[in-house]
Amino acid sequence: MKKVEPGEIKRIIVRSPTWVGDAVMSLPALHALRLLFAEAEITVAAPPGAADIFCDSKSVNDVLVQRSGGLFAALTSARRLRRGRFHLAILFQNAFAAAATAFLAGVPMRVGYATDRRSGLLTSALRLPDWKDERHESFYYLNLVAELEQTFFGSSSVIHSEPVFDLTVSARRKESAQRLLEQSGGTGQPVAILCPGSVNSRAKRWPAERYAKLSDRFSDAGMDVVLVGSPGELEVSNEVSARAGRKPIVLTGKTTVADVVALISIADLLVTNDTGPAHIGAALGTSTLVIFGPTNPMTTYPRSRHAELIRQPPDCAPCMLRDCPIDHRCMTSISVDEVFRRAMTMHDARKSAQLIG
Repeated sequence: MKKVEPGEIKRIIVRSPTWVGDAVMSLPALHALRLLFAEAEITVAAPPGAADIFCDSKSVNDVLVQRSGGLFAALTSARRLRRGRFHLAILFQNAFAAAATAFLAGVPMRVGYATDRRSGLLTSALRLPDWKDERHESFYYLNLVAELEQTFFGSSSVIHSEPVFDLTVSARRKESAQRLLEQSGGTGQPVAILCPGSVNSRAKRWPAERYAKLSDRFSDAGMDVVLVGSPGELEVSNEVSARAGRKPIVLTGKTTVADVVALISIADLLVTNDTGPAHIGAALGTSTLVIFGPTNPMTTYPRSRHAELIRQPPDCAPCMLRDCPIDHRCMTSISVDEVFRRAMTMHDARKSAQLIG
């Protein structure tokens, strides 16, 4: 392949990760990509839900919603990409289908990890970094951009830089979120958002009865409590609401991911399991407390000075299992009092800092 100059890269397609939290953790790589190719048009192809993370991004020119599926879906996506006449594809997603789509679309440069037997479909197939399970997941995506930086500019400084999580919410979306709260029963008090579910792991869930008690504690402290999540998490949110003495506002399953991002952006406090909203809250700078149990905090902690973890890990953690085979002690060892005190300390400190500032 002939040498390509940076200025020849006019149109870039980026295949985003599938899960919302991973999509947020890919934002620093998109930011770095924009800095490298300031004049290029960057399009993100993402599945429904994850696509909403990029809708106001300053690093992106366009967002293409791309549904997953079999061969037919890949061929359909490839035809859409071919019309875009992209010069470069960078694949944050590890799946074979992502590489196959870019290959079938005729994108001349295709960069991604050598996973899922797809190396032959990539023009640059990177092996998994040795530090993958030891550094924050954002560096996993930044490493792909570092490969491009090395190829085009002879350096790879982005992998050594502090990740920039530029999750943007327009004023219009914030106003819409405020109206949604008011129409749903919000009283104008400080807002505490709770995310008691998790889509891909029941073991990540702090018990619903404890979320219910926490909700009552926030209500007693003069806060509007809002439950958020996907339709698949509605059952657990309904259980929290049923157990709570003072009913929270249940918006679980009633909003898009873009709506949830906007809601978290205007909230005073977020308490969540280790799931997508944890990374959304951290990226937005909302005071975020994440309850960790079976997962590895080394790689997926919310990277923000306004976010904290709460965990009481037993010897078996992190197990990374989706269902606990014993007594779920990593979660049951965390008390309502402990979570409430930590959350209110964060809230009060942030409020004091804002008053001083």
